Formats: sequence, C-alpha cells, structure tokens
Amino acid sequence: MKKIGFLSFGHWSPNPHSGTRTAADFLHQSMDLAVAAEELGVDGAYFRVHHFARQAGSPFPLLSAIGARTSKIEIGTGVIDMRYENPLYMAEEAGAADLISGGRLQLGISRGSPEQVIDGWRYFGYAPAEGENAADMARRRTETFLKVIEGEGFAQPNPRPMFANPPGLLRVEPHSEGLSDRIWWGSGSNATAVWAAKLGMNLQSSTLKDDETGEPLHVQQRKQIETYREAYRAAGHARTPRVSVSRSIFALTNDLDRAYFGHDRESRDQVGMIDDTTRAIFGRSYAAEPDTLVKLLREDEAVQAADTLLLTVPNQLGVAYNTHVLESILTHVAPQLGWR
Repeated sequence: MKKIGFLSFGHWSPNPHSGTRTAADFLHQSMDLAVAAEELGVDGAYFRVHHFARQAGSPFPLLSAIGARTSKIEIGTGVIDMRYENPLYMAEEAGAADLISGGRLQLGISRGSPEQVIDGWRYFGYAPAEGENAADMARRRTETFLKVIEGEGFAQPNPRPMFANPPGLLRVEPHSEGLSDRIWWGSGSNATAVWAAKLGMNLQSSTLKDDETGEPLHVQQRKQIETYREAYRAAGHARTPRVSVSRSIFALTNDLDRAYFGHDRESRDQVGMIDDTTRAIFGRSYAAEPDTLVKLLREDEAVQAADTLLLTVPNQLGVAYNTHVLESILTHVAPQLGWR
C-alpha cells in the first residue's frame, strides 16, 4: 500500500486559456479539488508555497478551510519557505489549522528555493544573524518551530496578567498534540536529508534535487531515501518516519489527455543550474497509456522506495479535469502496482 496525494503549485493567470484566472479562483478551486479528491479516496491534498508570485503565499487560511470542508484527507504543504516565517506565529497558525482539521495537517517546510525577487525575506523584515547565511537562518527557525510545537512552556508569565494563567511557564497556543510528528523537511540534498532525520522530521523529496552523482534522478533520490532512513535509525527515534516523492504522472486514457500531455511521452531528466553554484537534476514527466505507465513506474526506484507519492496536478486546467487525472491514476495504475 502507498499513500497517494496531489500537489498543486497553485498557479493563477489572467490568460484567457487559464481556468484559474484570479487568486480567488485558485483558493476556491483548491478547496473543491480537495473535496473531490477525498471522495475518490485520494490520501492527501498538498500545496506549494511561493512568495511574490501568483501562487499560494499564505497557506494556513487555505489549509484551515479545506480542513473544515473535509473529514479524512491529509492536508499539507510542499513546502513552506522558513526564511519567511516567524516560528512562533507559525506555530500558532499551524496549531489552529491542525485542530480545525482534527489532526490531519502534514506540514512540509524547507530552506526554500530561488524566489521571484532578490532576498525576498528581507522585505518581510528578516535577516540572517551575524555569521549566518539564508539557509542557516531557515534551519535555525525550523529548530525553534519544532521545539515550540512540542508544547512545553518556555515564556515567563506576567505577574499581573489580563487573564488567569495556568501554573508554570507558558507555551504558544493553541497547541495541537501530535503535530510535531507530522512535520516534513523538503530536502534537495543528502546532507539536509540527514539533518532532517536527526531532528525527527519526515522527508519530502521533490521533482528536483542537487545533482550529486550524475545518476538519474530516481536513482539519486532512492539513495537519498536510504541515507535518510539510516540516519533516522541511528538517531534513535521511536516512530517510523514517512517519505514522499513528487512526480508529474498522467495516464493517457482519452483524446483530451493525449492533446494535453501526449508530448511528454519522450520526457527525460534535465540538468541545469538552480542558482550560481548549485547544479540540479530535474525529473522527467510520465505520460503514457496505463499499461505502459505501470511498467515505467515499476522502474522508478525512488517511487518504489517512498511510502507516499504526490502527484503534481495542472491546476489551471480546472477542477473537473484534475479530478479526472487523479481518478485515472487510482483506477488504472495504482491497483496494478499494488498501491490499492
């Protein structure tokens, strides 16, 4: 069995060919797709977070709204850029969203990817401490966030408070028990996967990764997953961690599928520079008739190694078509691979 979710990049565009032309369209369609996905039996609804872009920049209102409209589906992110976050305020928002959903939040966080503007987090009022770079700042904030959501008191109470306090040091409220077991780190390298394992986080591996060996993406990701699990065991954590990988997968079952994605039949991994110093490998798309798709996915070592698969969806093609994309995978592909 494998958990299968969808991952929406949340694009909207005023282009007349887009079915998602405004931010309001994106938000309402995302809720509708999560409801439809839950009815199909999809396990998770996940959303990318990018600032200064026509995408989801503030995920918690959306996650809370989906939590209120659904009852079973996991609700998550892939990923929140911790360079932009106040970890204590984020703990309050995450706690509230998790309580609204009844404990279904699966929160993917990360140091972030290249953004739309230069050092965008500075506009939010944040800057690395002396001797830090932006990645260090993101990891420091992550460690603070993880500590705060454990629920231990740390703040000295006012001796003359407005409202009566419980005894002892105070914690951030609202606290949601168990949320700390449902935090995921979006890792682009083996080293950060090991770091996440030591802190007890779950692992998200995307459709791109630092090109560390020159091997195909799925092979590098499989090795990353193995390295992560070894580090997790060595750290002595009690629970079994979860691992997800993201893929663009389309079962070509009708003429519309072939018109949209038939050109991806020959898709291959690509290599490029994600910034001035980092060579990255970008994963291929999978588009084929279901029987061929099953054979291709059996050969994807990272997909086979992960316990959770996130299907990237073309959200600007509308709720009905994206529901069809998900249903095609659940009906024609997942059972043949033993995932259902």
